[in-house]
Amino acid sequence: MPLFDYAGYNAQGKKVSGVVEGSGRRAALQQLKSKGIIATTIEQQSAAVKSKRSLTSLIARRRIPVADLAAATRQLATLLSAGIPLDEALGTLAEQQEKPAFAKALNQTREEVVQGQALNQGLARHPHIFSDLYVNMVKVGESSGTLDQVLHRLADFLEEQARLRSRIQAAMAYPVLMALIGIGVLFFLMAFVVPKVTRMLEDMDRALPLPTQLLIGTSDFLSEWWWLLLLLLLGALAGLRQYLKTEKGQYQFDRRKLSLPLIGKLNLLLATARLTRTLGTLLRSGVPLLAALEIVQNLMDNRVLKKALEDTIIGVREGESLAQPLLRSGVFPKMVSQMAAVGEKSGELEEMLFKVADAYEHQVDSTINALLSLLEPIMILLMGTVVGFIVLAILLPIFEASQGIG
Repeated sequence: MPLFDYAGYNAQGKKVSGVVEGSGRRAALQQLKSKGIIATTIEQQSAAVKSKRSLTSLIARRRIPVADLAAATRQLATLLSAGIPLDEALGTLAEQQEKPAFAKALNQTREEVVQGQALNQGLARHPHIFSDLYVNMVKVGESSGTLDQVLHRLADFLEEQARLRSRIQAAMAYPVLMALIGIGVLFFLMAFVVPKVTRMLEDMDRALPLPTQLLIGTSDFLSEWWWLLLLLLLGALAGLRQYLKTEKGQYQFDRRKLSLPLIGKLNLLLATARLTRTLGTLLRSGVPLLAALEIVQNLMDNRVLKKALEDTIIGVREGESLAQPLLRSGVFPKMVSQMAAVGEKSGELEEMLFKVADAYEHQVDSTINALLSLLEPIMILLMGTVVGFIVLAILLPIFEASQGIG
């Protein structure tokens, strides 16, 4: 639906401006009128403006970590619990932010709150920072008069997400560093050491052992055809990127990510933990089940899981329990549907979902530790094999030459 930039006056006679969505200019004006805003100018955004805003949103999203958003949410909840007015709390929060994009979004939200807009409406104008989950939970908190409590729950959720992400990044730091160092060492050997040594060995005018011949052939091939290999690699990456832009390609790629040995299980565990914790948090905050499922579906990156949730939403809308379509999808672990069934019967669905999330997050930690325990020796073995082959190929003809001289 088109977006329109507007400027005008609200019911109190104050100048206001912003963005409104509508099927056309008349619909946008009608929407503003229903909010008590008299527009003096209204213009549809051009494609260039949309592109620029999308780029700004992307940059802002990359610059604002989940941990920062969690800390800001906790601070806002604390200020509101202390009885500080919402607009003043938002202003205080904006002053404390080090990232300009975050501070700007908070200040703009504060201005809209002062003009009479609800907090969730102001936050919704910054989707690059505040997700659907965030906005909907705030909306429920405002409508129920428990905004500070909902923000505390939201902060708990975001902090848990930040902790999980931090654990994964810390676990992957060592193997990534090892891989980079290994690639650097091999590049140095093949680019600077091996060519000089192989030229010396070729000048010996002797029959060279098979490992040495393989090393010389590999070195010559890489020296002469490295540009062709680079072009092939870039072409393969470009082709893969184009394929992944298609609906079929995206779906097949996401399905393959779930079926990979070890890594596929880890991806499924992470997605399931995120699903159950997010759904539990939304339900505990008072969001209806169908609305919560739709929000969670939009947060899913994997299209296979997104399709399974879409079928689940259809089933629940038609009167089924949550557990039945989850089990029928065959995608999520059976424990999810079993615990959902128990929760629905006992009236403690949120608690059951949180227990599932805790269990799978613990399992994620165990799986990562198991992968690392396998990955380290495998990487050392591979590096040792390659470097050992290079050393052997260099030393063999030298040993043979020294024996011949002796």
